[in-house]
Amino acid sequence: MLTLYGLKTCDTCRKARQAAEKAGKTVTFIDVRDTPLTADQLDHFLSVFGDALVNKKSTTWRNLSEEDRAQSPLNLLISHPTLMKRPVIKAATLTLGWSPEIQKQHLG
Repeated sequence: MLTLYGLKTCDTCRKARQAAEKAGKTVTFIDVRDTPLTADQLDHFLSVFGDALVNKKSTTWRNLSEEDRAQSPLNLLISHPTLMKRPVIKAATLTLGWSPEIQKQHLG
């Protein structure tokens, strides 16, 4: 079973979900916009991925003021859930993104 955290409108999240389901995996999808992550969940993700969890290439990031960008990653992600790099996939371990290595890890 995989739990995939992301956005339902994100192409990468859709690709990851479809590939996992096609591979016969049971997927639970959590849209972080509809169901915001708790501070504890985000803190755990940050302890694993560090600042890489914050997507600094996103439109959301580019639209933030310098003052907002200076906030801690935890506060940024609580205030702006779409800033989370995605997908975060929870299985035996946590992974970030949908690179070929991560696909191989989750799909075999």
